[in-house]
Amino acid sequence: MANGLNGASYGPPIKPPVKTYYSHGRRGSDVGCGICGCFSSCLLCCGGCLVNIICNILIGVLVCLGVVALILWFILRPNVVKFQVTEADLTRFEFDPRSHNLHYNISLNFSIRNPNQRLGIHYDQLEVRGYYGDQRFSAANMTSFYQGHKNTTVVGTELNGQKLVLLGAGGRRDFREDRRSGVYRIDVKLRFKLRFKFGFLNSWAVRPKIKCHLKVPLSTSSSDERFQFHPTKCHVDL
Repeated sequence: MANGLNGASYGPPIKPPVKTYYSHGRRGSDVGCGICGCFSSCLLCCGGCLVNIICNILIGVLVCLGVVALILWFILRPNVVKFQVTEADLTRFEFDPRSHNLHYNISLNFSIRNPNQRLGIHYDQLEVRGYYGDQRFSAANMTSFYQGHKNTTVVGTELNGQKLVLLGAGGRRDFREDRRSGVYRIDVKLRFKLRFKFGFLNSWAVRPKIKCHLKVPLSTSSSDERFQFHPTKCHVDL
């Protein structure tokens, strides 16, 4: 029997079953990462779409505003307001080099022309400033007013008093020359708020800068007729 068994034929060996182990915690982590990644992708996608929508809206608004402004410009055809000093009467202009005090008395009339056919203009917070050289020696307020279209308005003011003015060597030399000639080089500046009016609509306020370079003769009993003041146009800087 032993020999029979030894001579028997055996099949292929049977391998033991392989045991598989699952890590429940790791599997849950993979699932969570997948959800977070999907949520982040959705946020990025929605954020990009929102930015594109906002940009398109802003571009559309800017284009519409540009078209409206162009149409209004063609309809209204706004023109620059014209300023001119029509009269200037200087009765005193004395500078004391020891005390540096300037004594002055000057009357001014301004002609303001609104050339626009459809636009009225509001002038608010008007102020006139007087300069000799680069030194301001006086300022005065003027009454606010409204000016209709195609209209010329004349307004006046007076600057008088005394002011400490520090003139350098060049300024003193200019003053001596002006005193000898009897004609003084005085700068006048206008500062105010300007608003255009069309129908019942008012524009936003702008602050133009008006500067007038004047040559004003001193009014004395012995003044020569050749030193007459000439109406002077002012420079307008919007």
